[in-house]
Amino acid sequence: MAEDEFGQVADLDTIVSYGLCAACGLCESLAGLDRVEMALTSAGRMRPVTKSALDDDLMARIRDVCPGVTLVGPDPAQTDDKGTFHDIWGPIRTMARGWSTNEDLRFSSAAGGAMTALGCFLLETGKVDAVVHVRASATSPTETDALVSRTVEEVRSGAQSRYGPAAPLRHICRLLDQGERLAVLAKPCDVAAIRNLGRIDPRVEEQIPYLITIFCGGLPTTHTADKITRYHGLEPDDVTLFRWRGNGWPGPTHIETHDGSTHDLTYDKVWYSDDVPWEYDIQFRCKICPDAIGELSDVSCPDAWVMIDGKPSHAESDGANLFIARTPAGEELIAEARAAGAIALEPFTIRELDLQHADHITRKVENPARVRALRAEGQPAPVFQGFRDTKMVEIAGQQQDRDAEQGTVRRLREGAHREPLT
Repeated sequence: MAEDEFGQVADLDTIVSYGLCAACGLCESLAGLDRVEMALTSAGRMRPVTKSALDDDLMARIRDVCPGVTLVGPDPAQTDDKGTFHDIWGPIRTMARGWSTNEDLRFSSAAGGAMTALGCFLLETGKVDAVVHVRASATSPTETDALVSRTVEEVRSGAQSRYGPAAPLRHICRLLDQGERLAVLAKPCDVAAIRNLGRIDPRVEEQIPYLITIFCGGLPTTHTADKITRYHGLEPDDVTLFRWRGNGWPGPTHIETHDGSTHDLTYDKVWYSDDVPWEYDIQFRCKICPDAIGELSDVSCPDAWVMIDGKPSHAESDGANLFIARTPAGEELIAEARAAGAIALEPFTIRELDLQHADHITRKVENPARVRALRAEGQPAPVFQGFRDTKMVEIAGQQQDRDAEQGTVRRLREGAHREPLT
């Protein structure tokens, strides 16, 4: 984003205070810990803290890579020879339903173990030196740490959903400096940050050949986990293990404590019940995200829900993901992992995708209106290019588009996008 377009986006504090930070951690990696450090704020969000002044050149580089400031959509040409470039779902070279063939991994993972299985396969075959991902904090189990794994066992230790803030890219520049070849398993906005970095750092194309992601529902605060903990009459310091999902599909939200007690809640209770003292308090940047489905990844691996009466069922079942190859590299990786017996695949269609992840259709088509509202209100706004805005408005229709803009304007005037810096 050019500073003269939206002059308010001049520094990290502005990006944070106006709700544009995605919490990827790449700014810390670029600047170094002596100048920028990712830390939890009082609002329970992971945010960059500027420790010493950033010169203009460094701040310009940070703006160039920040997914809260700019995103460029995928190249339609990547499906010219195969697959389809779908209006909603973006590039799809191949798509299948599947899971890890390691039954222990499939059971312990958030769904079918797709991302973990691919990460393990990449290490086992020597295609990468390390896998960048996240897992539950070793010191504060309700929080999440960035992890650089060099063994299969380390990768498997992160085989769970983490509904909370982390900074998975805080080590990226150091790893590039060390000459390591990486796979990044992270949220779509983290993947977008890596793609941004690749436009200013030629090492990315060679050293980060695989970007693997989820379909993202948005990033809640740490307060959500704390409220779930207190719902059981516990305090966060009592907790020795906090698992959002896994050990089944979707598996319970599971807590273990120092005194040996355990506490479980179902997926529907945690996220769909209206009689609990928490909500899905996602950050503002997630509400204006143009790519929660990982169009910029090599492989997207959302849940492949069992459907009952045309709706996704969250009853316990054997875990399954989708394997959506978006690039030739992603297609090749999936084919090789299947040939090696690391994953099992079965057919899946776009019509099934429409039904299983209908909520993402709404988010996608309303995105242009939400960003338009920021500009209309004179607020700092990101520049999103290549996400088919005109087509999204057409699909939404005039009424839905207008309602989405007006709803965002109302929330902006209420200050719903503003955040504390500490």
